[in-house]
Amino acid sequence: MDFQHPLKNQTVLVTGATGAIGRSIVQRIAELGGQPLIHFRSNEDEAKRLLRELGGNGRILQANLMENDGAVALWEAAEATGLKIGGLVNNAGIRTIARVDDTFEAWSEAWDEDLRVNLRAPADLCKCAIQYFRKNEGGRIVNIASRAAQRGYTEDHMPYGVAKAGLVNLTKSIARSFGKDGIVAVAIAPGFVRTEMAEEFIRAKGKHATLGDIPIGEMVEPTEVAELVCLCLRPDQRSLSGATLDINGASYVR
Repeated sequence: MDFQHPLKNQTVLVTGATGAIGRSIVQRIAELGGQPLIHFRSNEDEAKRLLRELGGNGRILQANLMENDGAVALWEAAEATGLKIGGLVNNAGIRTIARVDDTFEAWSEAWDEDLRVNLRAPADLCKCAIQYFRKNEGGRIVNIASRAAQRGYTEDHMPYGVAKAGLVNLTKSIARSFGKDGIVAVAIAPGFVRTEMAEEFIRAKGKHATLGDIPIGEMVEPTEVAELVCLCLRPDQRSLSGATLDINGASYVR
């Protein structure tokens, strides 16, 4: 193996690639020799800018994961590139507001949207990936979960924690069921990552609510998540399969 470029010749589909975490993942994959498939929902300009920064190393793919067939359409577009796909990183996510005092209609809509993007779309993509990897000598699945999956979440964002907990369980099920097919599946569970979503939370809840229970006193940097993702994608890390890797500054220890 090329130790300077351990992902050499590996094509990896990354969802939500124009956000802070996705961008860092894509950049690190390219640095380590891989070729990223850069998914975006609406920010085509940012996706094109990212591809230019990578010197054209990759492809950009549009899909709306909120739509029932969005995930399947994305995978089909990835296959249509003609590249041999070796990895899937389910990174795209949203966080809805669902208050118990909301109308039932608003409550239901928030749950449906959150579960659609944060759990059902990744599950659909995993289904497509498993079928593809079975025919193509295996592959890697990395699901970006959350600390919220481990310890619960705030009262206004319960759907998010539930969806991420489901994603962790999905990862374990895939690892146990399809390891025999050469498929490795790992979940990564970050705490607060320095993204626009985290900044929005700080504005709503205050800085202490965000950093007050993090012993190291800092949010996770997107580059730290990207480094872990690429570790999981390396071909020499098969025994990580089924693991959930916590990265939260010791704010949740198990």
